[in-house]
Amino acid sequence: MKNVYTVIFCLFGFFIALTANGQDDQKRSIRLIFAGDVMGHSGQIVSAEVKTGELYDYTPCFQYVKPLVSDADLAIANLELTLPGKPPYTGYPQFKSPNELALALKDAGFDLLVTANNHSNDSYASGLINTLDVLDGYHFLHTGTFRNSDERLMYYPLLVYKNDFRIAFLNYTYGTNGIPTREPTIVNLIDVAQMEKDLAEAKSLKPDAIIVIMHWGLEYQLQQSTEQDFLTQKLFDGGADFIIGAHPHVVQPIKEVELERDGKKKKGLVVYSMGNYISSQTKTNTDGGIMVELTLEKDLSSKETILKEHTFIPIWRYIRTLENGKKEYLILTDNELEKPGLLTPDAKLKMESYFKRLRNHLANSDGIEKPISTESVDVK
Repeated sequence: MKNVYTVIFCLFGFFIALTANGQDDQKRSIRLIFAGDVMGHSGQIVSAEVKTGELYDYTPCFQYVKPLVSDADLAIANLELTLPGKPPYTGYPQFKSPNELALALKDAGFDLLVTANNHSNDSYASGLINTLDVLDGYHFLHTGTFRNSDERLMYYPLLVYKNDFRIAFLNYTYGTNGIPTREPTIVNLIDVAQMEKDLAEAKSLKPDAIIVIMHWGLEYQLQQSTEQDFLTQKLFDGGADFIIGAHPHVVQPIKEVELERDGKKKKGLVVYSMGNYISSQTKTNTDGGIMVELTLEKDLSSKETILKEHTFIPIWRYIRTLENGKKEYLILTDNELEKPGLLTPDAKLKMESYFKRLRNHLANSDGIEKPISTESVDVK
């Protein structure tokens, strides 16, 4: 009888395994990673310069976060600068960076860049158009600014297909620093009526998720403004599932929300600001930020998509002085705190201080920190 029971048990186990596999076959997941403000201050331009006015290399900036970015199914960042395609390259107040910055972002693993922000018009209409030409040349997905109304009509909202998901992306900015948008180019501005129309259009396309990336809020303020809260509610009411914020240059809270979609309760998320990703800013709390990861899960049979997990990764910008006196801008995570020969004692203290403040700041929000286990690449 023992052998009979063994056979029955094995068959039962085989049936369970088949059932489990059948269920797994009906599930799909996608992991998205978002990064904050990619700036282009003059110090960064000088640091990246290899041949005066002709050749630049920004790849060292992203060498330590590249494994995290490239490992995601879809990596998104806010490109807060223009790529005019020729010198002079300048930092604040009108950001005009070499094309090689976009190339380095591509090398790091970024797939989608949003371009609607207060610096969209820093190189005027020709610079806006050249920025989009460069991004197309490097095969980036992008949204937020457009060469003309026909292009916006055709490609907005941006639909991204990946891992059996169809995700709609929208992107808006509060303004363009007083530099007018010259026809025929378009910069998506925050306008409640227009955003409601765009969200209705996005919903009609029946995506698995609608993600709105907002350039909003008050600079250097650690808490979101009442206007951000107002816009958040409008966006969720209009059909947004997730809202990711940029512009304040510091990290602001992360909040989970309960949404009703098609008569069902669903978890949504708003990240009010991810802070800086790479910049030359030195004001308190501007020397770092967070990357945000969203893992979505889709049931192929029911077509229902849920937020399975969301986490954040603290990052810190280190301005390292090389032996030849040249500066090097690096984005670091916890992994690099103990890396031999990388951080000076003073830099290590600053990095630890920033991470401590950041974690205390987010302690009462709904953010969940992701443990970092990715090995860093070697120091050049």
